[in-house]
Amino acid sequence: MKIADFDYTLPENRIAQTPIEPRDSAKLLVDRGSGAPDHRHVSDLPELLREGDLLVLNETRVIPARLRLQRATGGAAEVLLLEPRDADRRTWEALVRPGGKLAVGEILAADGIPLVRMGERTRAGDTFWVELVGDDDPLVLLDRHGEMPLPPYISERLGDPERYQTVFAREPGSAAAPTAGLHFTPGLFERLAAAGIATTTVELVVGLDTFQPISTENPLDHPMHTERYRVPPETTQACRDAQRVVAVGTTAVRALESAARSGESSGRTDLFIHRGFDWQVVDVMMTNFHLPKTTLLMMIDAFVGPRWRSLYETALEGDYRFLSFGDAMLLDRGN
Repeated sequence: MKIADFDYTLPENRIAQTPIEPRDSAKLLVDRGSGAPDHRHVSDLPELLREGDLLVLNETRVIPARLRLQRATGGAAEVLLLEPRDADRRTWEALVRPGGKLAVGEILAADGIPLVRMGERTRAGDTFWVELVGDDDPLVLLDRHGEMPLPPYISERLGDPERYQTVFAREPGSAAAPTAGLHFTPGLFERLAAAGIATTTVELVVGLDTFQPISTENPLDHPMHTERYRVPPETTQACRDAQRVVAVGTTAVRALESAARSGESSGRTDLFIHRGFDWQVVDVMMTNFHLPKTTLLMMIDAFVGPRWRSLYETALEGDYRFLSFGDAMLLDRGN
């Protein structure tokens, strides 16, 4: 296996810079495992899924985790909070720039107000422990001083921060949105329910691998960072009872398959889904189009095999929008 197996050319003008309105008007490339894919829209899901199917959604909520800060010397620094170390959300694992120049104990300020104290490098080596300082609750501090952590390939400013949240988001914690879920609306959920398609939730806190492309020639040598997941017992039972399990997004896939392997309803996972993976739970996946050379694209390859290339070529020829604010695919594993 080589990294070139998961490479393709993505023109810059195909990267969606703004979310589409309404949410469920996004295009949906439907692949049933054989024959040519269909060109539909997310709003068509009630017709495309079957009575007895179960939609599984990642209900994590994005926090305003990007902090633009100043050093005491006057220089600029940026901290992207990835995940809290403890329940009080004071200490976080974070990406920091310029990480190598900041001393342990150094205080970084927002608008002249001390906000972050630098800590040691984490064991992973590419992130740091940082502490939020101040008397207010950490989430209040982030609401006051943080920004939505849009991916670096999005250069447009987001007018409404809620457009980088799913309408079903609940528990704050993620540094990125589960983007396939951005396409859903309350009205669409009503139509799905009327068609006999149930919904349930999991939680997976989106972490560092969302930001980190594969850098090794053999992609299997790529180190996976752990992410926190939770699959409630009622979700596990609903999956057993469903005709088909339809995971909305790669994060829902990771949560479900991690719980199935570990036998634990919650914990941390470094599950690396790649070619040859033994699927235990997910039958159908709804997902956006992913960057080249990423573990997310490797997951798609594991799910549908090499035909992902022809699907991506079809999407590029068909003027589909790519990445976080882009269009989506509905993939059937064909089992």
